[in-house]
Amino acid sequence: MKNGLMRIAVMVMVMLGVSPYVSAGGRLLATGGISQIEGAAGGGIVPWALIAGYGTRDEVGATAFYTHLDISNFQLQSAGIAIGVHDRVEVSYARQRLGLGSTVPGQSIEQDIVGLKLKITGDAVFAQDSWQPQFAVGVQYKHNRDFDGVPRLLGAKDDTGLDIYMSATKLYMAGVLGRNLLLNATVRGTRANQMGLLGFGGDISNRYSAQFEGSAAIFLNDHVAIGLEYRTKPNNLSVFREDDYQDVFIACLPNKKLALTLAYAQLGTIANQPDQTAVYASVQFSH
Repeated sequence: MKNGLMRIAVMVMVMLGVSPYVSAGGRLLATGGISQIEGAAGGGIVPWALIAGYGTRDEVGATAFYTHLDISNFQLQSAGIAIGVHDRVEVSYARQRLGLGSTVPGQSIEQDIVGLKLKITGDAVFAQDSWQPQFAVGVQYKHNRDFDGVPRLLGAKDDTGLDIYMSATKLYMAGVLGRNLLLNATVRGTRANQMGLLGFGGDISNRYSAQFEGSAAIFLNDHVAIGLEYRTKPNNLSVFREDDYQDVFIACLPNKKLALTLAYAQLGTIANQPDQTAVYASVQFSH
């Protein structure tokens, strides 16, 4: 691990997941989702309306995660922490590092992401007698730490950006063949190029655009879920077209302290490399 955030994240994981004096909160297993690659609670690439951790309305929960994507011509690492307050408010921080591989040998791009999410209405789990999902609104403030290199050369306009999103999440108990079914839809306003790793705005557009993100997961049992995600992307730079993200995943939650996720992702064109695919692995510890 080449940066301080990852070392900090590992220490937090140990404190949250290994210490015998720490116990998870009172919510049901999996109701905090997993750590999304930008730090929010949700799926791997899509934030959900769920709040991080297992804290109930009278508790504070926390998570720490580390995610690694082995992409065809790149490597992406993300690590961070999130705190859920009274199952209502979530504050998160993530550091991403994109190794540029053969595009710029020996170089990388790092980005800091600070997130805030607020649950506004509904209950994704317990309101089974209602069609209404759980709704949450969120923001992600992003700062590209290496903007003056590749992002500026590609035509990006800014080193910082603010993503704004609304998510709706619903868990249907015994929704498909007796299995629990989770559905999520997110609408995001963004100017980010490749989530911000290639800066914000460009010569095609420097305005916000609305993007759709969706997730669906079926729980095979209380501890294992399989699913898929799709995330549309803006196309702000004329030098390279930006494609949508999609993945299929399996998540294993043996207990409330630990979540393991494996996924196969199709990421399209990244910088000058087309048809990028990735093997995605993530570990999360919760309190």
